[in-house]
Amino acid sequence: MLSQRVTREQNQRADRERAEDRHDHAQQAMRDLYARLNTTARAYRVAAQDAVRAAERGEIVEPTALDAAKEAWSEEYSQAQMALAKDVLEVASTLNRTLGVGYSVVKQLPSSPDQAGSYGRAKAWFSGPLSNGVYLLRVTLRHDLGVEVEPDFEQTRTQMLAALNSERRNLERLLASEQTRAARSD
Repeated sequence: MLSQRVTREQNQRADRERAEDRHDHAQQAMRDLYARLNTTARAYRVAAQDAVRAAERGEIVEPTALDAAKEAWSEEYSQAQMALAKDVLEVASTLNRTLGVGYSVVKQLPSSPDQAGSYGRAKAWFSGPLSNGVYLLRVTLRHDLGVEVEPDFEQTRTQMLAALNSERRNLERLLASEQTRAARSD
């Protein structure tokens, strides 16, 4: 009787240890994914900013760095879509669309009818809304991991997402309008 109880307690302890190990492994995998997601988002933004600055200086912009950063982000985002909680995925998805608009901004620079205005708009986009989006992703990831927990986080996240979506839609409309005007003038 005593030996059965000891064996049962040992088995229960071993089960708890295995469950803790699985939890620790899952947490580490999530931290690793979050770190890669944050890193690739930042690298994508920086590569786009570098492309804008180079184009503004009149340098020939090789798309390889920007395209590589875009591809790296896309890979991490694809993996994250399968692992992120709904509210974290909402932020990552919004940032994905925002980065996509940023990519379009860079790609349309050479054909823009108002070069000075386009460079100013691109720089403002990458240092303003897009930078805010990358920041929101980082803070959201840290909040989800329990590293940085703020009591009003949900309200702040909702407000920042709304502002980011609004800015993105406005820029998409502006870019579409410019493309339409450019097509009509050809």
